[in-house]
Amino acid sequence: MTCMTDNGFDITVFKGSPSGKIVASTTHKDSLKPDEVLLKITHAGLCGTDLHYKTSGIVLSHEGVGIVQQIGPEVTNFKIGDRAGWGYLHNSCGHCDECLSGNEIFCSERAMYGEADKDQGGFASHAIWKAGFLFHIPDEISSSEAAPLMCAGATVFNAMHLYGMIPTDRVGIIGVGGLGHLAIQFAAKMGCQVVVFSGTKGKENEAKKLGASEFYETKDMQALEIGAPLKHLFVTTSQQPDWNCYLNTLAPHAKIYPLTVSADALSLPYMQLVVNGITLQGSICPSRGTHIKMLRFAALHHIKPIIEEFPLTEAGIEEAIQKLENGEVRYRAVLVAQNDIAGKSK
Repeated sequence: MTCMTDNGFDITVFKGSPSGKIVASTTHKDSLKPDEVLLKITHAGLCGTDLHYKTSGIVLSHEGVGIVQQIGPEVTNFKIGDRAGWGYLHNSCGHCDECLSGNEIFCSERAMYGEADKDQGGFASHAIWKAGFLFHIPDEISSSEAAPLMCAGATVFNAMHLYGMIPTDRVGIIGVGGLGHLAIQFAAKMGCQVVVFSGTKGKENEAKKLGASEFYETKDMQALEIGAPLKHLFVTTSQQPDWNCYLNTLAPHAKIYPLTVSADALSLPYMQLVVNGITLQGSICPSRGTHIKMLRFAALHHIKPIIEEFPLTEAGIEEAIQKLENGEVRYRAVLVAQNDIAGKSK
């Protein structure tokens, strides 16, 4: 809950801890600044990145959705009662070359999850953010479905939107999981021929329902034979693939996009990249303009994450984390505020 006092706001939050246990705590904010918005959080997504921070003591979750409860006097783009969400990026300088080019995600002074604002997150009763870094949720998307789009959906759309993928391209997606099941939908709705690779044969029917044109099981594979080569390859698995197999599926000038977070070194066969002009393209969550386009595209084409809901409590977060660590979530976990379960906020 949040308690507004003469001294500001006391907000209930859920943090990680050195043991990995989720603990309830309180974040205090002195006031609502002129350009800020107070949100009552109704839904928050659990991302694989949260697992990397569960022992760091920060408030977890960067996939938050809620209802606007108060606005600062300078806020003109939100009103009380609006639904709004936020993702990885909370602020930027606004005046560097990257910001002025619409690439504020690369601002050297960016405020991002895990690096700044560690006393706030999606796993909380409320949050206070700058209005300029919040996003309106389209009516076509429920709040529970919107939460995973704040990071997972935004991440895959960003790579597809920014780096030259066109509707006539043949694209590969490695993995049918939290990122992969959304990547299949976005690529298919963009008009691409979508080739899916998975170590689980049982996911073939689901992958094709999501929009895959072809499906290849990769468990114990020695080589990949897929016919026409791929122009883009999106790696959505937590483990690196067998690059020797996958590089042989790529067309000249193809691009590879590693989309998951890992502290491991990236090791690729050198000569195949050089002689075929292959690009290894880094990509992160989008800047705001692309994020807004992602939401519009998802609303127009009815792109929806497959979710499992858990209560937004210490026990609920613990359960969701345990299932994610065990690889049992299908495919995004969403924590739902208890007072929202009965009301089912849109």
